[in-house]
Order: sequence, then C-alpha cells, then structure tokens
Amino acid sequence: MSIFARPEFHDEQAAYDYIEARVWPNGPTCPKCGEQERVSKMGGKSTRIGAYKCYKCRKPFTVKVGTIFENSHVKMHLWLQAIFLIAGSKKGISSNQLHRILGVTLKTAWFMSHRIREAMRTGDLSPFGAGGGAVEVDETFIGQDPDAPAPGKRANYNQMNKVLSLVDRGTGQVRSMVVDRLSAAEIGPILAENISKEARLMTDEARFYLPLGKAFAEHGIVAHARDEYVRGDVYTNTVEGCFSIFKRGMRGVYQHCAKKHLHRYLAEFDFRYSNRQANGVDDERRADAILSGATGKPLTYETTGSRA
Repeated sequence: MSIFARPEFHDEQAAYDYIEARVWPNGPTCPKCGEQERVSKMGGKSTRIGAYKCYKCRKPFTVKVGTIFENSHVKMHLWLQAIFLIAGSKKGISSNQLHRILGVTLKTAWFMSHRIREAMRTGDLSPFGAGGGAVEVDETFIGQDPDAPAPGKRANYNQMNKVLSLVDRGTGQVRSMVVDRLSAAEIGPILAENISKEARLMTDEARFYLPLGKAFAEHGIVAHARDEYVRGDVYTNTVEGCFSIFKRGMRGVYQHCAKKHLHRYLAEFDFRYSNRQANGVDDERRADAILSGATGKPLTYETTGSRA
C-alpha cells in the first residue's frame, strides 16, 4: 500500500495528530511560556482543529506557532505530503512539481520548499573526526557569484559560487557551507570549528590546505593534477560523491539558484546524504527528522526574499 494512502495525508485532524506527536514528543507545550502541565485541548464546534489553551499565560495556540508552519494557510495534510516528497527525493523535487502535485500556487510551493529546507538545517556543530577519524574536505563551484569581480578576457572559477564540504567517514555525515574565497585565511577557521584536532584530514593538493593540515593529527594529500586519486586510505572520493549528487540535483531539478538561497539547498542535500539508507534511515524516519527540526524556525516570505 502506498504511504500516501495513510489517513494523515488526507485527513486534517490525523495530520495534526501526526505532527504534534513529533514536534511535541513530551506532550503539548505552550510556545509562549513553555508550560506543559496547565494545557488542554479546546473543544466546541467552532474551534479550529488542533487548538490548545495555556492556563498559565491564558493564550491559545496550535502546533503551527513557532515552527515552519506558522502563519501558513496551507492545510497540514498538504504540508505532510510536501515533507515526505522532499525527504524521499534523492536529488530534490522542484517547486513546479510540488505546485502541480499539491494543487497550490507556484509561489506557495516555492515558499513551502524553503521552509522545509530550513527545518533540515540541524545547527549541529559537533566536531568531525573525533577519536582520530578521517575527515575529507574539498571544494566545488556552481552558478554565478554576483559579488565576484568582473571577469577578464576569460571567465574562470573566481566568478562562480564556491562551496566547501566536509565529510566524516566514520559517521557518514556531511557539512557544507558557502564561502566567498578559497584561501587559508577563510577556510582555516571553518576547519578549526568543525573538525577535531585529533582527526586525520584528507584533501587534494590545493595550496591553501597545506598550512591548515598542520593543525590536525595527520594530513593526507592526493595529487589530482598527477592523476592520483587513491593512496591507501588517503582519498577524497566520498566528498566528491556528495558533490555529484548535489550538482545533479541543482542542474537537473532546480536548474537555477541565487547565491542568497544556496545555503538552504546545501542544507537539503546535506540532510538527505547524512540521513540516507546506508546510515539506516528510511524515507519515513527522514521525514520525522524534518518535523523534529521544525520548531523555532518560523520563516517569512519577506525574510526569504524573492525567487530570483
């Protein structure tokens, strides 16, 4: 039976019950004052679905308040459908596709996608490579950087958006970020904040990595310019595999992304890769993880900006 045949994808009350169980694992919690004890569900025929009242601060609320669903007029069962579709699509699903499947406007589908991507941002900064594990680091280029200097006679990578990614081989987690320059001065603090000093750093032969590798227990380098891609357990093939999935999704599904939105698309691909089947996470658990991260991330259309 299709997962979308389940009640929560069609019935609004069932959708609220499903989302509440994951956003409030310990029971309804007032988003205004944090009260859990003196909270009860509101009744009555005219009461909106999922409404609760806090008898400490006297404020009514629903599970939408303080989450990615706040101020949204989209039905919660449609939100659930969108979350499961994005969670289960390895290379992403376009706003046009969501717009056609869910029956919402294109603008609404685009905004829902960005709110869901916001919930995918874990905020976890625990260092990679703890206990001497291997951490691969590499960079890639995508799209046009509007902040880059004007190109000369020939365009080059300096005019493109720059992405730095780190992969912890031990946990299978990936962490990516947009950087303005590929230099030791900019990348050094990122590595220091995200990688344990006892880790074994794995990079290619780019010059800016050479002084940075001294801060870690070991620095393995592969010389791609000499067609060297593996030397024992020294390689960057894992992080390059992440780039492959990311670029196929960005070019084949999303096709265009402005620099100001790129960090959310990176969060989406990082989330799916870190919570993939090989790590024991199926589509439903991935969707539940998105719902668990939905709290505290209300996002307005004005904050997100236009689709350009």
